[in-house]
Amino acid sequence: MSGKVPMTLAGEQRLREELNQLKTVERPRIIAAIAEAREHGDLKENAEYHAAREQQGFCEGRIKEVESKLAGAQVIDVTQIAHTGKVIFGTTVDIINLDTDDEVTYQIVGDDEADLKHKKISINSPIARALIGKEEGDVVVVQTPNGGVEYEIAEVRHL
Repeated sequence: MSGKVPMTLAGEQRLREELNQLKTVERPRIIAAIAEAREHGDLKENAEYHAAREQQGFCEGRIKEVESKLAGAQVIDVTQIAHTGKVIFGTTVDIINLDTDDEVTYQIVGDDEADLKHKKISINSPIARALIGKEEGDVVVVQTPNGGVEYEIAEVRHL
């Protein structure tokens, strides 16, 4: 991995919890399933054994992936950064669509944390890229497939 990947404190916590779950619950469960399947005899035709080995491969791969993400993460706790009204990584931003007057709130997070259902958008998304560096009261234009959409930044919060 080249360089550090930004991640919120909550994102890091979720990854650490997943890693703990994989190592302390899933891995021992799979090892026990493999041991039990081995007791059933011929491994060539033992579907339980092959299924457990496949699960083990997925589990170990995910452990490596999560460890790699944590090793390459630059954890940013936005609550520890002085509030300037400027949109930065980790801030929660209220924006108003100037065409429809619809207001929406997004938190700008890392790629792995992005979840539109929970109003978390990737720092690499078009909306976040348009917002980063701007301040409360600024108007930004977000390019969409249907053309540019103007938004006013109503409020920037460090939550």
